[in-house]
Amino acid sequence: MMETVPNQQQGGMMAISDAEFSRLRDLIHKRFGINLTEQKRSLLVGRLQKLMRNLNLGNFSDYYDYLSHDKTEGALGELVDLISTNHTYFNREKDHFDFFSQTALPTVIEKLKREKRKDLRIWCAGCSTGEEPYTLLMLMMEYLGSDYSAWDAGILATDISDRALTSARRGVYSTDRVMQLPEALRKKYFTPAGPNEMAVIDKVKREATFRRFNLMNTSFPFKKPFQMIFCRNVMIYFDQPTREALVNRYHQFTEPGGYLFIGHSETLGRSQTLYRYLKPALYQKGEF
Repeated sequence: MMETVPNQQQGGMMAISDAEFSRLRDLIHKRFGINLTEQKRSLLVGRLQKLMRNLNLGNFSDYYDYLSHDKTEGALGELVDLISTNHTYFNREKDHFDFFSQTALPTVIEKLKREKRKDLRIWCAGCSTGEEPYTLLMLMMEYLGSDYSAWDAGILATDISDRALTSARRGVYSTDRVMQLPEALRKKYFTPAGPNEMAVIDKVKREATFRRFNLMNTSFPFKKPFQMIFCRNVMIYFDQPTREALVNRYHQFTEPGGYLFIGHSETLGRSQTLYRYLKPALYQKGEF
């Protein structure tokens, strides 16, 4: 296949050679697990060209060198912010939240009470801009009521995108992204924040711990396992070996009887035997 001249412009868009695309694709897969197919070539160029021009980088080989020589990993952070998609809204895939509040949470709470424990551990992996963890916290507060403060609860919410995490910590959302929530939750846990904006109240925000974390880390740093892990609409970007390796790590950090929630457009595959299939996009770890 003929290589494209690296610094040539085509239709106003910077050109990328096959070799340059391959090197960047391999780097992105290795560091972030994201599998960029050939169909994503123009998307990659479109999202990077403004940054490259601001950096006075004439071609994608120069950009690759720029990434390779950055010891702070700030450049890699910029890259993943540009290529990752953080489209979400409150109560997305509502049946997951219904199952959480009606089945999973009561089951886990009762199990912990029998074991005389009050450490409720939930991880939102790939939390994006925070809608998912905040929704879960509201449902936890509703279920536990005045007893919530007696629990070591809260939620760990991680993402690889600093941009998404900054937005999540701020906790301010356009009204249309909040409207999928029941009115009772909107009135109780939000406050007006400006024209067509609503803010999560501080009582909820304090219970979310937002951290930058790369799911491609081969070992997880957690001291204890979780009763529930939410990793929804994240693994859709990974190839099968990457998904399987990640699910193995999730399984190691899921308590017996704990739950794994994935996106409705995702599946663990029929060959997966670590978790028990409950319903679409919902799995449970065996008790033993």
